[in-house]
Amino acid sequence: MSKSCRTGYALVVGLVVGVMLSVSVAVYADRGNGANSALPIEDLQRFTDVYMRIKRNFVTEVEDKDLLDNAIQGMLSGLDEHSAYLDEQDFEDMQVGTSGEFGGLGIEVGMEDGFVKVIAPIDDTPASRAGIEAGDLIVRLDGESVQGMSLSDAVATMRGEKGSDITLTVLREGKDTPMEITITRDVIQVQSVRSEVVEDGYGYIRISNFQQRTARDLVRTVEEMQEEGELKGLILDLRNNPGGILNGAVGVSDAFLEEGLIVYTEGRREDSQFRYRASPGDVLNGAPMVVLVNRGSASASEIVAGALQDNKRAVVMGQNTFGKGSVQTILPLTESTGIKLTTARYFTPKGRAINSDGIEPDIRLQQLVVQRSDDDNGGVRLGRDGLPEAVDGDDDDNGETLAERDYGMNEALNLLKGLNFYNRR
Repeated sequence: MSKSCRTGYALVVGLVVGVMLSVSVAVYADRGNGANSALPIEDLQRFTDVYMRIKRNFVTEVEDKDLLDNAIQGMLSGLDEHSAYLDEQDFEDMQVGTSGEFGGLGIEVGMEDGFVKVIAPIDDTPASRAGIEAGDLIVRLDGESVQGMSLSDAVATMRGEKGSDITLTVLREGKDTPMEITITRDVIQVQSVRSEVVEDGYGYIRISNFQQRTARDLVRTVEEMQEEGELKGLILDLRNNPGGILNGAVGVSDAFLEEGLIVYTEGRREDSQFRYRASPGDVLNGAPMVVLVNRGSASASEIVAGALQDNKRAVVMGQNTFGKGSVQTILPLTESTGIKLTTARYFTPKGRAINSDGIEPDIRLQQLVVQRSDDDNGGVRLGRDGLPEAVDGDDDDNGETLAERDYGMNEALNLLKGLNFYNRR
């Protein structure tokens, strides 16, 4: 073995010994929480061996920092599709994302079978305007296969300067061949809460994602509607809402509940187990509610739908939700880096696990689009369950009906009217 290799090997051995000592302290301190007390010496030696083989034999010289960053990324990505290493850029984006303004395409994604899966496009963003749908599988980015990429690498590739283009190759259920969709990047400014009065006494509120201010904005919006007249019912639209911060979902649920459990979490550590309960006060004063969901409703959206459904406060209408029922905690490593780690799973008040199964609606809606036929007799065809492009309460110049504009919204309104009629009887 050459002098340089021996020196390199000594450095790596020293590094691993340091890691082993750190792990030993952590393991010793964590024994009370069920961690394994035996240190995997043979596995650490195997790691050292692989590390040195890469250093000696890889076609180009690799920096130690890059190898260690890759090792950390691999450790986390191998746990589940949500855990990840956050480098400086990822960590900054995570901080900015919950405040409502960030750069990119406007798309919430995860990983499935090595491909990037669209959880949901965010309203009024380049992705939604380009026709990206919940459930799409992104297989190529500008012609480069995403297989072998980590989720953070794929997200980094989709980022870029405002005004620059990226072409996504997408597989979509029901389509025989891949589609190529070109999207122009932009700064994403998300308006979390939008509203309108769809008919005298009946309100509509859409939440596009859950941010720090979402619950406060929702309560203010309802109170402004009530100043215009009595609210006899409310449609809460959570379709294609990919989630957001947990406290936002708890706050929105609490706004409509007088009492009862909202959601609870279970994890290995005691500090990851929480039970969130409603405080007195229903901003709607008991008026009936319908919650609209679809397969793009995920995470925090599922918490709200499950809480209102289990507490018999609202009727959930639409399709089965996405099924992301795990809690990710951001654990800082330095001032500018950290890890996103799955630390708990959450459950509805009745103990239903949301992960994988999602929330099953009380009333299932087919994905229908209402269209007028040429002879003005009207008609219905199967198609995309589109969301309203604008919620200003006005019909378009062609006198479009609510059913034509948004079939699900129209069905929810009819149900609210039926509930009020039943209650009066």
